[in-house]
Amino acid sequence: MMPHPGPAPQPSPLHTSVKRGRPPAPISPDAGLSHRAWLEPVRSTVFASGLTLDDLVERSVYSKTRISELLRGNGYYPPWEITFSVTRALGLPSRPLRRLWAAAAREASKGDDWIRHGIRQVADDGEEPPLPYQAFTDDVQGLYTDYARAFLLTDLRARWVVSESFDILWVCWGDATASDNIHRYAWRLLRSRVMSRAPRHRDGRPDLRAAVFSTREVHGHCAVPGHLVVLTELIDLFDAITRLPDDQMDVAVLQYLCSTPHTGIAPALTHAVDHHARAAVEALLTTATPE
Repeated sequence: MMPHPGPAPQPSPLHTSVKRGRPPAPISPDAGLSHRAWLEPVRSTVFASGLTLDDLVERSVYSKTRISELLRGNGYYPPWEITFSVTRALGLPSRPLRRLWAAAAREASKGDDWIRHGIRQVADDGEEPPLPYQAFTDDVQGLYTDYARAFLLTDLRARWVVSESFDILWVCWGDATASDNIHRYAWRLLRSRVMSRAPRHRDGRPDLRAAVFSTREVHGHCAVPGHLVVLTELIDLFDAITRLPDDQMDVAVLQYLCSTPHTGIAPALTHAVDHHARAAVEALLTTATPE
């Protein structure tokens, strides 16, 4: 486990008593994936802190109505000024949140001028990531990008989702380092972001069939007689992999497409998961399954 960078910023003693206010209503169904990327960890921090809406009003310069709308993802997409004010009151790092906020603003069809104007209203404090966080993300970036590419198909989309995941991890770094397994925590975070954008079968499974065309077997033998048989077999194999339980599917994807078994699972457990995955894939390949 990576060294703990120290406790995450906490609300002042005035507001850390056992009182808890009523949590905000659920996130609006109109909030997009990028909007939820920063809103969900912000809401989790509010719940964990015990702060009420009145407390946030006192700590920021905005009304209860506007803060409530921000925490629900309701109404107009919030300017950076209010988003910064609320998240700063919670002791959250502004730099990764600003990137997540800007991506969600584009998702909400806000123009670049609107985004730049909002950011200029708040001074950049030159915030730097914790050194253990930087070391951790540097170490896993290549692996995470390979995994994301298997599902999202292009380098651009894969790098974007990995960057989004790393920004969320920075926001949640205190929770990550306090978890039993930081690798497992970060992997689950990455996986959730990849799966939220991966192509799907009609039954909801991720669709890996297009990833077949990135394999060496296909690239190296496109002009060889019988390559269509290889292609069909690989499509069947990757389709079967997506029918596995999550851990088994991840191990199979990493081994077949990324040449590594690393998911934050202990090596002995990885071997066991791989063994079960291989047996399950063989069984699935011999059993006809409808689309």
